[in-house]
Amino acid sequence: MEKLSQFLPDNYDKTAKLAILAGKGEYPSILKDKLDALGIPNVLMAFEDETSQELWERYPDGERYCTNVGQLGHLLKNLKKVGAKYAIMAGQITPKKLFKGLKLDLKATIIMATLKRKNAETIFGAIANELSKIDVEMLDARSFLDDDLAPLGSFCGKKPSVLPEHIEHGMNIARECARLDIGQGCVVSRGTVVAVEAFEGTDVMIERAGTFGAKDCIFAKTVKPNQDYRFDVPVIGERTIRKLANANIKNVVVEANKVIILQKELVKKLAEENEIKIFGI
Repeated sequence: MEKLSQFLPDNYDKTAKLAILAGKGEYPSILKDKLDALGIPNVLMAFEDETSQELWERYPDGERYCTNVGQLGHLLKNLKKVGAKYAIMAGQITPKKLFKGLKLDLKATIIMATLKRKNAETIFGAIANELSKIDVEMLDARSFLDDDLAPLGSFCGKKPSVLPEHIEHGMNIARECARLDIGQGCVVSRGTVVAVEAFEGTDVMIERAGTFGAKDCIFAKTVKPNQDYRFDVPVIGERTIRKLANANIKNVVVEANKVIILQKELVKKLAEENEIKIFGI
């Protein structure tokens, strides 16, 4: 029998309940569509001020629960209540929640106190460990999204409108930033670094890059050298393309087979309309 996704464990049980830990954006809704199409039972673990109301309304009572980002004890209790065997992270949690508005319960307070470094990977890694203690396995966030991975070569546009060495420079900067755990993206122009993605996230970085009026800009997106694909998987989508268009950035280079392109056909259409070229390397 054909495997549902190359990113699932070999012993994956299709009949078991899967919980979507849903952040912002379209990613969680797209994942639900794929799960429903495959007949995989799924429930929603929503977060206050993060998960879309539209997604919330797609689940009946008893299959949806909402907690504050810092209420780990409540999350664990809800996962046990619905009998989830698997969980998957989908969508971003607003980065500033790590500093403001985070209402930690006792369980989360204890865990945060043990972390020497506090970033998405360490925090969600600790959460995954707590999930494993109640027999809930955190899946690779690329699971079921095999067809949404960025392809190698041209995805949109025949060839870049910038020099190959400038593309290489952009990806090298992005990879180095990822290695240093600064961020996973950057904008460069003719061999000059215009902006790097850090705590503010991709959208704000692109907006900032657009204010400089630099020519022949390239947006590069990659992954960490030892990326934990259960968390913080790099994604571009419709919103990214709109931000790039507003910033007048016409060239995009992404790590092929690692970065996710959500709603590929829509992204391609929008990119073509705005003369944005997208390439996987």
